[in-house]
Amino acid sequence: MSSPESRLRVTEIFLSLQGEASRVGLPTVFVRLTGCPLRCGYCDTDYAFQGGEWLSLGEVVDRVRSHPTRHVTVTGGEPLAQKACQDLLGALCDLGMDVSLETSGALDISVVDRRVARIVDVKTPGSGESERNLWPNLALLTPRDEVKFVLTGESDYLWARVILTKYAIPSRCPVLFSPAWGSLEPTRLAEWVLRDGLPVRMQVQLHKLLWREARGR
Repeated sequence: MSSPESRLRVTEIFLSLQGEASRVGLPTVFVRLTGCPLRCGYCDTDYAFQGGEWLSLGEVVDRVRSHPTRHVTVTGGEPLAQKACQDLLGALCDLGMDVSLETSGALDISVVDRRVARIVDVKTPGSGESERNLWPNLALLTPRDEVKFVLTGESDYLWARVILTKYAIPSRCPVLFSPAWGSLEPTRLAEWVLRDGLPVRMQVQLHKLLWREARGR
């Protein structure tokens, strides 16, 4: 049971359009928690590594409920690095919200409320953090979850193609291939996916197409 005394360090809470995954385009409240144990080379939210403000669980929930949508994404940083993240996810689900969690894949996802859709990264060699992948997480995936590969180039793509087969990921949940912003042209990735007939969904980051790299969007 979540505790009203739980506190979270929060970088920002804002309303935007979901830019990725199967919920792309839906008005969504984003709760960006502060802190991350990883340092991916293409990270676009490094401002969330430090700082933020301490808020009670009730304050976070009130801010989320002030926005006119039931779709909520808890992200970071790495949200699972904060123990109280579990309280937040449970509280949001108890309110009947459609909750998704964006996580690096380096921390145990078995602790996440089963009502939450887990969007799990698999870190490629191009990220500089592939050794941090917690591979047992992949066996925990359900059709409600999604796996995301952010690809910096063809070597990442070829590596990801092997991982798809090795862990039979497409049989477990939807798979997303995304070009790293500024590193891989989306057209090239699209051509590779079509050439190989991969059972994946290619995506681009809608929020960046609309607002570039503006914070709070």
